[in-house]
Amino acid sequence: MVYKVKLLKKEVVADDTMAFHLEKPVNFDFIAGQNADFTLINPSETDEEGDKRTFSFVNAPYEKNLVISTRMRDTAFKRNLKKLAISTEVKLDGPYGDFKLHKNEAIPAVFIIGGIGITPVHSIISEATHNKLARNITLFYSNRTPDDAAFINDLEDFEKNNPNFTFVPVFTKISIQKNEGERGHINENIINKYVSDLSLPIYYLSGPSSMVKVMRQVLIDIGIDEDNIRTEQFSGY
Repeated sequence: MVYKVKLLKKEVVADDTMAFHLEKPVNFDFIAGQNADFTLINPSETDEEGDKRTFSFVNAPYEKNLVISTRMRDTAFKRNLKKLAISTEVKLDGPYGDFKLHKNEAIPAVFIIGGIGITPVHSIISEATHNKLARNITLFYSNRTPDDAAFINDLEDFEKNNPNFTFVPVFTKISIQKNEGERGHINENIINKYVSDLSLPIYYLSGPSSMVKVMRQVLIDIGIDEDNIRTEQFSGY
């Protein structure tokens, strides 16, 4: 279903990354992890990529407003999005998507996430924390530096408030141990450090297409059943 929704707030949430808070249509329902298509109305410029993009919801379904987030690249769409005035309307078409948490709470969930791929996962973990789900959840969140990591403070708060959630930030461009977490690229050794039995969880991969492809192969190489791997790729963001 297509709605028109107003921009309520915009903010910087990491280097070159912004979040946009939008009003939530009456009776609009979605499942944590889903997305929608957003279309700019009469933008001042456009290009061959058009005026529509797909964004996952950052917020959980129980929250009052909708939130989306994106890396701010130098494209016509992103330039228009960045300068949107408060109360400007955009079109929302959705929700869509099957990147959702499995139902069996006895089966752990392991999220291996890169960059802006955190958006649907933020929604999922926020909802799990709010609903006090008994499911064990581990999140490996890879970024170059802490400044690149969107919503890292939220994730740290979720860990404090959810005894079943383990947050593992991973930074690829920091060699000095200034923050908690891991250094380098996510690999079998890092996963083994935090997941006691690799055969038990459902694995969720989200992020740039190249990262998702590599991590999928890492999991297959260590013996993870492909039926237990679910993916969400972010290309051209």
